[in-house]
Order: sequence, then C-alpha cells, then structure tokens
Amino acid sequence: MKCAMLLTGNGPIVILTSYDSIENPKLLERLNNKGIPKFLAYEIPLELAEQRYGGHFRKVTNGFTETDDLRVLDHNGHRAFNLFSWDELGEPLAHEAPLSTHI
Repeated sequence: MKCAMLLTGNGPIVILTSYDSIENPKLLERLNNKGIPKFLAYEIPLELAEQRYGGHFRKVTNGFTETDDLRVLDHNGHRAFNLFSWDELGEPLAHEAPLSTHI
C-alpha cells in the first residue's frame, strides 16, 4: 500500500492505493476519471500517516485489500497540507495527463 499527498487544482488530498507506484497507469487513469488529471504527488510513509491520522487511518484502511486501488484518507486540503512538513515528504512527482484526456 502507498500513501501520498496530491496537490491538485482543488487543493491537497491524501490518498491510499494498493498500486505499487503513484505512477501506475491504472491509478493515473482512475485519478483522471475522478477529475484529477494534473497533480504534484508527495509520497508519505505509511507509518507516519497512521501516526498523524490515528483512528481515522485505521477506519479508512479497515478491510483494505489489494483489489482496493484507491481510497481517500483526507480531502480537507488545509488539514492535509499542514499535517506534514516538507522534510517528512519525499521528492515531488509531477503528473499531467495529455490535454485530450482531461475530463
């Protein structure tokens, strides 16, 4: 499971995914289909996400299986953005779907 903060056009969100990479084409397609064709992603260590979100993390991951490809851990951009320092996050990954595929 991977955890990442996505900085999107509508603000930050934190997601969990069973894909091995944020760059997985199926995940990118899923995000595009949800209206997120362009983002900066910062991977968050799972242990750190669990520590910061506590019971909410456990509630969201309860029953999470490898067939669950995407769950939103936090859609409150202000909280998500301020919950982690830049030093705790990995290098940013920039993604932009081709303009012809934007929903």
